[in-house]
Amino acid sequence: MPARTEHKHKPPPAFAEDHAKGASIGALHRQAEKCQRCDLYKYATQVVFGEGPASAQLVLVGEQPGDREDEVGRPFVGPAGRLLDECLHEAGIDRSVCYVTNSVKHFKFEQRGKRRLHARPNAGEIQRCAWWLGAEFDLLEPKLIVALGATALYSLMGRSVGLTKERGQVLRTMNGTPLLVTVHPSYLLRIRDREDAQKARQTFVADLARTKPYLS
Repeated sequence: MPARTEHKHKPPPAFAEDHAKGASIGALHRQAEKCQRCDLYKYATQVVFGEGPASAQLVLVGEQPGDREDEVGRPFVGPAGRLLDECLHEAGIDRSVCYVTNSVKHFKFEQRGKRRLHARPNAGEIQRCAWWLGAEFDLLEPKLIVALGATALYSLMGRSVGLTKERGQVLRTMNGTPLLVTVHPSYLLRIRDREDAQKARQTFVADLARTKPYLS
């Protein structure tokens, strides 16, 4: 199915302002380690930047790092990341050829006793962090972007595009890059009924399989 062109609307965060400049992803990462564009840096352990080959044709964008990612400094290494790896494998895609990143690079959480519980980034935090996300796209120039969940979709397409309506569809970003819409793997982890969880996983794998025609 060919990518559909979206109607013009207010520029989404990732394409709405000037971006950071760097000669490489590594250079951007080093800059981001000193980022104070929003207050999240005050509470997170460290910045969690994207990772993957500079030649990656497929970029997967999530919401933000979780507790485990915040500890080790790498994206998608916690429970949701492990599930993503499994589903990519089932879809016939090697994660090592993908670039994985998040809309927000610092972990936002609420402290509950000794536990740090995920808290969704607000629009201001997403917009400030788009300074880095847009720069990643400028360097990578991927053939396809995958928006994993509502926060990633908002950062890439703005508020006029809804996750439920566009799930499984290929849209185009403001700069013309095809973008596949699907859920975040953490959504699957929250489904309690085993049968429902299995069906949701199969649908997610089917979504990911739609990326294969874009990979050479």
